[in-house]
Amino acid sequence: MTRTTARVTGAAVAAPLLLLSWAAGSAQAHGAPTDPVSRVYACSPGGGSAATAACRAAIAASGQNFAAWDNLRVAGVGGRDRQVIPDGRLCSGNLPAYRGLDLARTDWPATRLTPGARMTMTYASTIAHEGTFKLYLTKPGYDPAKPLKWSDLPAQPFAEFRDPALTNGAYHFTATLPADRTGRQMLYTIWQNSSTTDTYYSCSDVVFTAKAKGSGAVRRGGTATSSARASATPTPSASKSPTPAASRSVAASTRQTSAAVPVDPTTGTATDGTPVASDTASGSGPSAPLLAGGAAAVLVLTAGAALASRLRRR
Repeated sequence: MTRTTARVTGAAVAAPLLLLSWAAGSAQAHGAPTDPVSRVYACSPGGGSAATAACRAAIAASGQNFAAWDNLRVAGVGGRDRQVIPDGRLCSGNLPAYRGLDLARTDWPATRLTPGARMTMTYASTIAHEGTFKLYLTKPGYDPAKPLKWSDLPAQPFAEFRDPALTNGAYHFTATLPADRTGRQMLYTIWQNSSTTDTYYSCSDVVFTAKAKGSGAVRRGGTATSSARASATPTPSASKSPTPAASRSVAASTRQTSAAVPVDPTTGTATDGTPVASDTASGSGPSAPLLAGGAAAVLVLTAGAALASRLRRR
């Protein structure tokens, strides 16, 4: 074998190994809320709102496009959230790669909710984990034009869920919203894993509108639970990564709920000016990057093997 042949053969073998390494790294990402949509997901390539002014500013400040929307996690917090994450950095988890999510703005993509109504959260996840979800809602009088601080949140969550099952690529849990909120607020979610040392943080901008007679919450979906604090036992299938079909289900769910807000088709915003987030990219669900990486690795591996075989016959 000549030196040239050896170099080409080595490159052919190394390329798929690098891609497989990348795919393995992607598998370490885990999740974020898609409904009510989180800032990190709304501004991701598949979130549907990357072109809004708020997302453009967040992407510029962070230096990335939030393709890793499911990887906003901090290791070793161990329940000491208020001691580890400083004021003004709650949305980014104090991670430099997500710093743009902390920008204090009043035009973030938001989800319409109704005070005192039932809300079902969809928390998309690429890998199942045991752990506890805690949902906080900013106090009355919260000012969205200022950075989010721990003092803006109550000491206790309004809902808490332990070990829910992963279904169709997402966790789903339902709780009753506080009845005394109006206008723009922040739904803050903390997912503390018990099967890993990681804790995930997410900010979902929401807008509370008055409840009309005989109407329910703007956001619907899932099965109502008997209490805001609930627990569930993971099913055997929860340990499996979501399939492409599951990913599409998550995306479809986001589109359906976002459609509840009237949208101007020419501007992509709600008729009252509030940006609306939706996932309109086909096949862009949680597992799409990993599947794409695996497919690319297979193609390069096949091509590399064929090239090496051809060179050896020379």
